[in-house]
Amino acid sequence: MSRGELLAYLQSIGVEPETYDHPAVFRVEEGEAIKQAIPGAHTKNLFLKDAKGQLWLISAEGHAAIDLKRLHPVIGSARLSFGNPELMAETLGVTPGSVTAFALINDKARRVRFVLDRTLAQAELLNFHPLTNTATTTVSQKGFRKFLAALGLEPLVVDFEAMRVVDPPVVR
Repeated sequence: MSRGELLAYLQSIGVEPETYDHPAVFRVEEGEAIKQAIPGAHTKNLFLKDAKGQLWLISAEGHAAIDLKRLHPVIGSARLSFGNPELMAETLGVTPGSVTAFALINDKARRVRFVLDRTLAQAELLNFHPLTNTATTTVSQKGFRKFLAALGLEPLVVDFEAMRVVDPPVVR
């Protein structure tokens, strides 16, 4: 799916995205100046594979510390490592630097399990790349939940500071 198709899809399910174009951003720290001009919680997204082959997408607040060595027992996975770019393109349809929760729309086989940071689950506005790292799309918490529901996904909500699953998930 392209950026335009994603934005059209969001509107078709009743989500009102606002998209900001900007120069390509590959790492969280590169986009600090851009983020200051865009309201809401900003994200970092990690595409991971565990030792048993299960794929994971983690969407966390941009400054969250994620300890992969301690995370696997929390989320119920085997040891975690970064997924390779070919597998990312195959399952999520994006390239490194453009990883985003919106890419879950391309995972038709539902091979990827989704983990959401508690901070993001409570944020009023969320910011993700719209399948490309040359823009940022803002959606409301309600809009993001509509997106996930339309895909039939319920995220595993994790408090990365306490390193525990939030059960039941605390959402806005």
